[in-house]
This record gives sequence, C-alpha cells and structure tokens, in this order.
Amino acid sequence: MPKPAIRSRSALFATLLIACGANAQTAPEKVPPERDWTLPAMEILGFDFLVNRYNRCCGTGRDDYAVSMESIRRNLHSSWGVDSDPFRTNQLGHPYQGSMYHGFARSAGFNYWESLGYTFAGSAAWEIAGEKTRPSRNDQVSTGIGGSFLGESLFRMSNLLLEKGGGVSPFWRETGAALISPSTGFNRHLAGRGLDTIFDSHNAPYYSRLQVGFMGTAQNAQGNSVTRLRRNELQADFALDYGMPGKDGYHYERPFDYFAFQATASSANLFENVMTRGLLVGREYQAGKTYRGLWGLYGSYDYISPQTFRISSTALSLGTTGQWRASDAVTMQGTAMAGVGYAAVGTLNSAAAGVDQDYHYGVAPQALVSPRFIFGDRSSLDITGREYFVSRVAASARGGHDNIARADIAYTWRIKDQHAVTIKYLWNRRDATYPDLGDRRQTRGTVGIFYTLLGHDRFGTVDTH
Repeated sequence: MPKPAIRSRSALFATLLIACGANAQTAPEKVPPERDWTLPAMEILGFDFLVNRYNRCCGTGRDDYAVSMESIRRNLHSSWGVDSDPFRTNQLGHPYQGSMYHGFARSAGFNYWESLGYTFAGSAAWEIAGEKTRPSRNDQVSTGIGGSFLGESLFRMSNLLLEKGGGVSPFWRETGAALISPSTGFNRHLAGRGLDTIFDSHNAPYYSRLQVGFMGTAQNAQGNSVTRLRRNELQADFALDYGMPGKDGYHYERPFDYFAFQATASSANLFENVMTRGLLVGREYQAGKTYRGLWGLYGSYDYISPQTFRISSTALSLGTTGQWRASDAVTMQGTAMAGVGYAAVGTLNSAAAGVDQDYHYGVAPQALVSPRFIFGDRSSLDITGREYFVSRVAASARGGHDNIARADIAYTWRIKDQHAVTIKYLWNRRDATYPDLGDRRQTRGTVGIFYTLLGHDRFGTVDTH
C-alpha cells in the first residue's frame, strides 16, 4: 500500500543547505500569518484524495483504494484493528504522510497543539475514507501522533533554513525549505509569503552536521532473516540538535523548542534510520555557573532498520537534556529519558514467513542515554544507547516479546574550518522469544569512516558565560 516516501536526494540537498548555513543572520521581523481554519482541512482532504487516486492508479493492492460511500459507512461503524501492510509503508510512509498534515496546519499559522489535532483528524479521515480496508489503530498512532512529531521537526528545520540562510540566495533557501517540508513550501507559495513571514526560532542555538562515508560489517548473526547481506554500504547521515540548553535569553515555552533529529540514507536498504525527539512541555534548571538543562515530557518517533531486522516506535518519555562546561577545553552535553511507546518490530525477510509482513506490534517501555563530550574546538566523542522492550501488551494473538538494543559511538576530529573526519561503530541486537519460534537472536555490528561537514557552530558548544 504505497504512501508518499522521503526522497533521499531531496533530503540530502536540503540538509546540506542547513549544514552549510554558515553565519547566523539577523532575522527580519516576523509577521504571524492570518489564520484560516478551513485551509488546512481542505489541504489535508485534497492531499488524501491525490494519494488515494495515485494508489488506485499505480500502486499495489489497487482494490483497497476503490472507496465508495458503502465502504465509508462500513468503516465508520467498524471496530479498529491492526493491519499488516509492508513495514516500511506503515512505519515510514504513514508518519511521513502525517508530517504533511502537520506541515499544512503549522504553515497556515496554527500552533503545535492545534496542528496535532489536524494531524490526528487527518489520519482518522484517511483510515475511514482513504481506503476500503478496516481502520487500523497502529496507523492512527504512527500517522496521527508519530507524524506530528516528525512533522514538527521538519517544519522547524525548514524555517531554520529560511531564517538563517548563511549567504544562500533566497531562491535556494526557499527550494531547500520546500524539500524539507513540502506542505510548508506549498503554503508559502500559495500565500506568496516572503522571508519576513517565517516561523521565529527565537534565535535558537543549534548544532548540525552532515556525514558521507562507508560502513563495513564487523559482526553479523542473521538469525531467521534470509535477506542478502551487503557487507559494505555507502551512507549519508544528517543530524541536528536544536535549542540546546545554556544560551541566555532562550526559553522553552513552545513544544519542540528543543528537539534532536537524525536520518541516515544507506545504499543497502534506503533508510537505516529516521529518528526525532522533542520536548513537549518542560522547565529549565541550573546547577551552579557551569551546568544548565531542561527536563520534562518528550515525544519521539524512531524508525531503525539494520539489514536483518527493523523496529519503529512512537513514544512519550520523561527526560532531561543539559550542558556542563567543565572547562574551556571540555564540555559535556547529553540527553537521558525513559518512557513508553507503541512499537512495531520484526525480522527483515523472515525465513518463517518469507514476506515483508512478518512483524508485530506491542506496548514498548524504552530508554535512551546520549552523552557528547566536546574537546575544545578540535574533536568530539558521541555515544548513544537505546533500548526497547516490545511486550505482549496490545500485541497480536501470536504472543511473545522482543528486546532491542542499539549503541552508536562516533569520534570526530576537525581537520580545518568546518571539515572533519569521523570514525564510527554501530551495534544492534535483537533478542526475541515466541511460542512458535522459540528464542532467537540477531546481531549486527558495523564500523566505518566518514567525511563530516560541520555547521557554522562547529561542535555546538553553547556559551553559558
């Protein structure tokens, strides 16, 4: 059931513009756009109609999109279930579709919570009237909630490029911003808005980097996956930390005034990951003169797909993000959080099922720890650990559970100006227990070297003095 997909070339072009957005310019005065409550609703319905027509014409499972008044009435009175469409459709295509809904509302002048309402309603409209199949609660979570988390990150990045620019011409800024968030670009074009109507970042401090390089297999235990392993893969990775604590005068009054985003394109399986987390509500705190931070409720969307298994989760977590200036030579930044999500997990090309539908859902307690050690203006060490326990709660009749662990370790050495070299080790492990399969383990470790283009702030230390 194909849905709109993230296009790697467009995403890389746009993220390169962000990474090269060298000098923070003085932003023009921001003028809030006039709000029209019907505009996002009509845009979302029109977008759904176009997606339905495309899938009916050119997609697989075309009969699923032969929507009629009878199928709409049936779905309105039907109980919501769990579908088994291809993993990438449900866990990447649906959140991206939701991000389009969110962008339509945000770029029409609505705040985050109002846009979340549009996104949730747009997802429900698709489930009832976009296809004939029974409405699915897993799609409602990934599209209506995960899509909002992803959509807000894309909306903010799109506007950050418009605001900061870094010497890039207005044409390329508008083009790059539209590639990052197409629905935002559409509304800007529709209203004929200029650079004086962009979303105000309040001059958020941010750290960005773009990496291109190779990863090679260091460890692999495929378990019941029969996928053909590509031992070496070309990767392009973009990451952005937005609104890091420590800057005088910057406050966390709006959802996603702090967020982190990462996406990795791979020659082996298109996307190895797409992940974002943002502060929904929280408070700032300070310990002495050298430590500043924030804590509160975070929303997150994760899509992770090493070559042998995959997991995706939409979650709410309690956590904290902070910066400690130990000295002029050493700074530590990081995030720690723990919460509960609704996750999908499964083997890629299972030997048992042999199809892309071999995965299941469950409530998933999860945790993240992500420290960064910055050594002056010369190098940094990034360590990120994640764990997901996908339980039997709200699972299918199959039962069973999964434990997923992931560690990402990267050391970056700046050579000159914004140019650096990174050595990276990435480790993933899945332990699964099911009545029909017994105990299974899948492990994949890769090591690689990357050229890294740092943003204007280089390693992103926030001056707290």
